[in-house]
Amino acid sequence: MKISHPKNFWGGVLFIVLGATFAVIARGIPHVDFLPGYAMGTPARMGPGFFPFYLGMLLLVLGVIIAAGGFKVHEGDPGTVEPFHWKPIFWVLASIVMFGLLLKIIGMLAAGILLVLGASLGSRDFRLRPVIILAICLVIFCALVFVVGLKLPIPLCPDVEALQQFRMCRA
Repeated sequence: MKISHPKNFWGGVLFIVLGATFAVIARGIPHVDFLPGYAMGTPARMGPGFFPFYLGMLLLVLGVIIAAGGFKVHEGDPGTVEPFHWKPIFWVLASIVMFGLLLKIIGMLAAGILLVLGASLGSRDFRLRPVIILAICLVIFCALVFVVGLKLPIPLCPDVEALQQFRMCRA
């Protein structure tokens, strides 16, 4: 398949998938218990499914336009569709899931550092020292903003009696 702009094509495909997903979740699927959908309502009295459905449809149409733009004939040799890079997506998504699972067990400080380290493994330019520095700075920033500033009940440290003596772990 000859495509002149592979990035436009893949970006459009991503928009199409995301838009269709939002629209299907908002609208629901009849006779499917785990996707009942939300009430749509009218433009005058919008229900909870109205905005996500139409936003998803708008994103889907925009994705079709962008993906179709990848097929336009331009000067020069048309490219081919590049292979999809699964490794970065896997590492980022796996790190986010791991963060969610480990947050209450090991606390935000350790889970945040593991999140940044894991997500960075998807990069071709992975270097340990800058990633560790970034992870520490991001965890400190998030602790200050979310736990100290916004006073969200996010555990900073593991729920271990020996660590609870430190004021920082009881924030």
